[in-house]
Amino acid sequence: MEFSANRLDGANAVITATIAKEVVESNLDKVAKQAAKTMNVQGFRKGKVPVAVIKQRFADKLREDAESEALRKVLGEALKELNISNAELIGEPIISKFDKKEDGSIDLEILIACKPTIDLGDYKSLLPSVVEKEVDAKEIDARLEEIATSSAPLEKLAKKRAVKDGDHAVIDFEGFVDGIAFEGGKAEKYPLHVGSGSFIPGFEEQVIGMKYEEQKDILVTFPESYQAKDLAGKEATFKVTLHEIQEKVAALLNDEFAQRMLPGEENVTIDTLREKIKEQFKAEAMNKYYREELKPAYLETLVERIEFALPNSVVDQEINYALNNKVRTMTEEEISVLKENESKVEEIRNELKEDAVNSVKATFIIDALAKAENIQVSDQEVMQVLYYEAMQMGQNPQDLVKQYQEAGYLPAIKMSMIEEKVISKLLDEKLGK
Repeated sequence: MEFSANRLDGANAVITATIAKEVVESNLDKVAKQAAKTMNVQGFRKGKVPVAVIKQRFADKLREDAESEALRKVLGEALKELNISNAELIGEPIISKFDKKEDGSIDLEILIACKPTIDLGDYKSLLPSVVEKEVDAKEIDARLEEIATSSAPLEKLAKKRAVKDGDHAVIDFEGFVDGIAFEGGKAEKYPLHVGSGSFIPGFEEQVIGMKYEEQKDILVTFPESYQAKDLAGKEATFKVTLHEIQEKVAALLNDEFAQRMLPGEENVTIDTLREKIKEQFKAEAMNKYYREELKPAYLETLVERIEFALPNSVVDQEINYALNNKVRTMTEEEISVLKENESKVEEIRNELKEDAVNSVKATFIIDALAKAENIQVSDQEVMQVLYYEAMQMGQNPQDLVKQYQEAGYLPAIKMSMIEEKVISKLLDEKLGK
């Protein structure tokens, strides 16, 4: 068996080989004898099937197995000569040539992609300057007022007046369609937050202006998408009575209020709560500063300064991904032009190549940074993030995880979390100097 194995660069290699006919035939005999011991063939006892019968009945499959065995041997010996371990391989080797000759031999070419060796150099010296973000005292005061208002109990207005937008109106209501009351359309002493959009469109607006103990017919039309199909799209009349208007009376911003907001903590004062809010605002401001300004700038610098070879197959995958996304935004007419003119597709691929190269390069740099800084993200951490996201969206966490698994998003989510973790660590260290 003849082969040559050559590294094209630090991330790519090519293997060329010629598999002689005798090698395939020898493998064919071997796999046929093995199959004869295990296969069930009608008319023969198990283990007693003649090899010639096996070869005759399963010729194509056996030859395919014999050729695959020869290919695996070439690959194994070539990787050993190249000093590339299986752990270093990226994706499956690509068989770019498999030509069967008239003499029974096979000409092979196999393309190999492997993890590049990256010299990060003094990567910390490339970090951008980091400044501490300050929090405006007015923001803290506004947040305190917001907390005091949102946590305040509802109290009846001392002075009677008409309903305004934003009021909490206590109402009785009963709904009718074609003069007949419908199920679920009645309530007493219901606290309606006017302007919240919690009722059928048009209902809350008609409550505005009502006075204490006033009775009023409110006409609305149920949306076509309304969950109760028997009501969807129908006109309804609600008989409404306003009993009172309530408002939230904000608590005094004192130590007692702070203690209610921070239960379980000792020696709490309003200044303690103020400091907690300040820390929260500062963390949010710094996270946004890191995410939107510093991290993109740092990654751009690293991609520009650090040179290393990239696996060609990975770059091609990234270009294909970008191309597919671009095609999804095209009109049918534009897609037809591409189908008729392959050179147009190649033009677009060339336009997308630079961004694809930079994206792949950034991914490998992040991976190298994480190893250098001993940063890891466990599968459990990924699950925690997804469960939190699901709760925020009101979805079933297990359904969301399954959806992301089937779409193949989990590795990208994990890499994004690693990026967040490692660059934030470096920026925090820079800020501390």
